[in-house]
Amino acid sequence: MIYRFEQLTTGVSQIYKNIQRIKKLEMHSLGLKGTHVMCLYFLHSHSEGLTAADLCTLCKENKAGISRILSDLEERRFIQYTHPQDKKKYRSKAILTDTGKKQAKKVNHLILRAVLKGGRNITAEERDIFYRVLFLISDNLSTFCEELEQSQKENPTRKDITCYE
Repeated sequence: MIYRFEQLTTGVSQIYKNIQRIKKLEMHSLGLKGTHVMCLYFLHSHSEGLTAADLCTLCKENKAGISRILSDLEERRFIQYTHPQDKKKYRSKAILTDTGKKQAKKVNHLILRAVLKGGRNITAEERDIFYRVLFLISDNLSTFCEELEQSQKENPTRKDITCYE
């Protein structure tokens, strides 16, 4: 069972590191940073625009990180904000400009290229099974984290460890 832990953590870690390397190398060719990828991707996918809070949720990033990315994208004139008078900038929707749309299309092309390379020699059935199992593991671990957090709240001084065979 411990071997499965090793396989999962090293496999996921290596995939994550490779994705970060690809983002860095490919975005460098566009004069962007790897951190821009997901924001441009999601903004392109939502033509009605997204708030910073929406992007935090979709990109799985914290508020500070998304704020920095959005500031940079705004400075580069890739996005503009809707500014209803009763809303703060954080609650306003960011929308891609024409320049931003052109960059997002380039980013999407690079994403497609990476996805095709990463999925080489994998059948559609294997891919479906992989993603189903991956998200099942993710959901199970999220539930476990919530249980651990709840247990810690209920008994913050607990130091025992329960082992399962």
